[in-house]
Amino acid sequence: MSNEMLGTVAHINDAKTAAPKIKGFHHIAYRCRDAEETKKFYVDLLGLKPSAALAFDRDPGGQDRPFMHLFFEMGDGNFIAFFDEPTSASDDVFQMKDGIKDYHFAFEVETKDELDAFIKRLGEAKVPVFGPINHHFCHSVYFFDPNGLACEITLKDEKHDEIMAEEGSRAEAAIKAWTAKTKAIKEAKLKFFQAAD
Repeated sequence: MSNEMLGTVAHINDAKTAAPKIKGFHHIAYRCRDAEETKKFYVDLLGLKPSAALAFDRDPGGQDRPFMHLFFEMGDGNFIAFFDEPTSASDDVFQMKDGIKDYHFAFEVETKDELDAFIKRLGEAKVPVFGPINHHFCHSVYFFDPNGLACEITLKDEKHDEIMAEEGSRAEAAIKAWTAKTKAIKEAKLKFFQAAD
């Protein structure tokens, strides 16, 4: 797949239509090694609700590429989803992902008792757990699913909203400072900056 379809901000000032408010995520989707294994981890271990397991013979572009799209519902009504697409699966796709270098997702719990219960439950299931780590605005534990995806369970700190409001008031300046600090590194590594000049 080429990068021709990548989004850009080069013409952001040409956008005159106001952005509607995004309500939140409906789902975030990842690739999985095996539908049954993934169901066991997210439903049987983490307790999410199985919501859909949709099997297709063709991909959205009309190509012959059978896949299953799985949806597991969280307590807020949103979903985490997976694709089991066996024709192009390979072991190198399902290696452990670095949560900073690649990506991760964070599930939220309401209480410290719930966070502690997940630490205990994951330990009982022999799933290695790292943490809890105090991030100031939240407290988190980290682990990996069978597909190598980095997962987090997080609990908001009691001062979460106050901390985030304060951080939000500084976000614009912080981004500008970070951009200035890292521009030379990115210019050396990313074609994006070379093409923008």
